[in-house]
Amino acid sequence: MSQALSQAPSLDLAEILQRNVGLSNEQLAEARQEQAESGGRLVDALVTAGHVTPDQVLEALSQQLRLPIRPQLGREDVDEALIERVPIAFAKTHLILPLGREPRGTVRVAVVDPLATAPLDDLRLLFDGAELSLELTTQRTLIGAINDVYDRGPTATDALAEDAVDDLDALAEEISHEPQDLLEAADESPIIKLVNSLLQHAVKERASDVHLEPFEREVRVRFRIDDVLYEPIKPLSRALMASIVSRIKIMGGLNIAEKRLPQDGRIRLKIAGRDYDVRLSTVPIAHGERVVMRLLPRSQEMLDLETLGFGERQLLALARLITRPNGIVLVTGPTGSGKTTTLYAALNRINATDKNIITIEDPVEIQLRGVSQIEVNPKIGLTFAGGLRSVLRQDPNVVLVGEIRDLETAEIAIQASLTGHLVFSTLHTNDAPSSITRLVDMGVEPFLVGSSLVAVLAQRLVRVLCLECRQAYAPSPEEQREIGLTPSERTLRFYRAEGCSACNYSGYRGRVGIFELMLIDDDIRALVTQNIDSKTIKQKAVSKGMRTLRVDGAAKVLQGITSVAEVLRATEDEGAVAQI
Repeated sequence: MSQALSQAPSLDLAEILQRNVGLSNEQLAEARQEQAESGGRLVDALVTAGHVTPDQVLEALSQQLRLPIRPQLGREDVDEALIERVPIAFAKTHLILPLGREPRGTVRVAVVDPLATAPLDDLRLLFDGAELSLELTTQRTLIGAINDVYDRGPTATDALAEDAVDDLDALAEEISHEPQDLLEAADESPIIKLVNSLLQHAVKERASDVHLEPFEREVRVRFRIDDVLYEPIKPLSRALMASIVSRIKIMGGLNIAEKRLPQDGRIRLKIAGRDYDVRLSTVPIAHGERVVMRLLPRSQEMLDLETLGFGERQLLALARLITRPNGIVLVTGPTGSGKTTTLYAALNRINATDKNIITIEDPVEIQLRGVSQIEVNPKIGLTFAGGLRSVLRQDPNVVLVGEIRDLETAEIAIQASLTGHLVFSTLHTNDAPSSITRLVDMGVEPFLVGSSLVAVLAQRLVRVLCLECRQAYAPSPEEQREIGLTPSERTLRFYRAEGCSACNYSGYRGRVGIFELMLIDDDIRALVTQNIDSKTIKQKAVSKGMRTLRVDGAAKVLQGITSVAEVLRATEDEGAVAQI
């Protein structure tokens, strides 16, 4: 037993939580019932039920066991000499991380559950019987520190690539008179380590896509981070590409023998303690097969309307829309503009046991508990239109159609909305009013569009300025007009991107949405029914208070969130100025 736990706890943890955060007896009884049914710790049941937070549990444990709290952990807090003696699997399984050794030989250790004594005994044996001094931290903080300390960055990935080349050369010498079995080569440990390292590095850098591109003499690896492609490591040896592709195909359940046709697959991974769906695509090119992997976190942390970038008025209007009993709400924008994330954030907000929510998508990108999700498969005749017909026989309250692509799907969605269903879907148009023209061009009667459509949300993603290095400046009148602002006599402060190590010298870190929410009221509905052009509809919507994409972007420039260059890149000139 460690020195820190040599004395028995003086108070029950539940009593401390009742005293500290006002935990009621009813909440405690509910958590104990859940613990009895599913097992695990009482505090975990309390956190899952939302009665307490992980930080409150940490504070209570600290008081109960008289242990210090570590609110933050990073690579600089850890002695790497100690880490070499502790396997990462042991650290992650037991949520234990040695921090350093004190002059008298005691090893300081960060833990989540100090009462789990068996792994502490094992850790003491790893350090030749040394006493342990425990420090408390949250699970999220500890996992982040473990991933940071054991991280395989660009240098480690380069080293693994060299190991894989050496291993492949040795294998080639052994079987020089036989054709190479790529499946066997892909199963070799260095290749597996290399692919795993690339994926871990991509997650650490917040990459949304990983590109592997074979050329005549090398393989280029690129990550898409905040919608911009970067080359994070030096090119790999061309000899590795066949084995890398085979390994990735095996992970995605694809045919490794088929190299002449494009293939699509899916990989489910756990990286850095989080679950990911990886959408895999391969296409044959001149020097082999090009591979793109899109990393989609299977986490509901991102599915929060408040964090997507909506203004207060937009958020209130959207909250009213998604609780309607019927109608169609469209989200429009180009590929990669965050439409699916917005729709799932809306579903996440209204997801409850009293609502039957069904989606039909191509493909299912985000897993949402409690929602029935259907993936279209044209090869067997399961199309959007056919699937939507079946969905409507499942007594849904809310239906999400991944995309309205044709007249048949549009008409079924409209009929669904007119018969008491709330329908969410997407379109590819430049702004909100253009979506009405798009539906009419498909062949939908204008009166049906007007009677069923309740709102259209257009959106784009702009990069967020890095708070560490952004530079303030006073904009010129011309620059203010350029993003749709009326030049103001008062001194304004804009920010521009500079670049530092925290943002990979890009000047930006993360992305946020800019939005154009058009509500279909009686006046706009009358214009739609008369088949009036989208420009006139837009003018009417603006006169009623609709904030256009560029004006919403200008508001975020004024808030210091993004730059003028980003707003101009993401939006079109609207030919008017506005006062925000």
